[in-house]
Amino acid sequence: MPRPRPVVFGLYAWSPDYGYSYLHPANRRSFEWVHPVGKVFEKVSDLDDDSEWITLRYDEQQFLVRGELFKELYNKPPFGFGDLVEEINPPAGRPAHCGLVSDIFWSESLDRATYQLVERKRKVAQVFEAEELRKVEL
Repeated sequence: MPRPRPVVFGLYAWSPDYGYSYLHPANRRSFEWVHPVGKVFEKVSDLDDDSEWITLRYDEQQFLVRGELFKELYNKPPFGFGDLVEEINPPAGRPAHCGLVSDIFWSESLDRATYQLVERKRKVAQVFEAEELRKVEL
């Protein structure tokens, strides 16, 4: 199903040192478990007149956070959460990994993303560069 607006990717570099006022109390603990530093989020909703929170998505989870720490990425990652992708050149003797994007990590020094997949309900240990993957069209 197409998304109603373009996906906005970004970083939310929160750590406990910042304090908990940046996280909505309803999802504070689950957001901590994500360990957000160095991970890419999708911005689902902006601030509106009725709220001081924005909604971020990481994999299948959504979080309410304050917008001050969100930093939009202008070098948009080629794959998003839930995209079905496959490995382009697996090592000889091993079938290509094929799964859903579940984690997106960001390298500030390289200005690009790497990806972790879920294949048959299990997380693949390997982290892939974008060039190692291609999107699978259904």
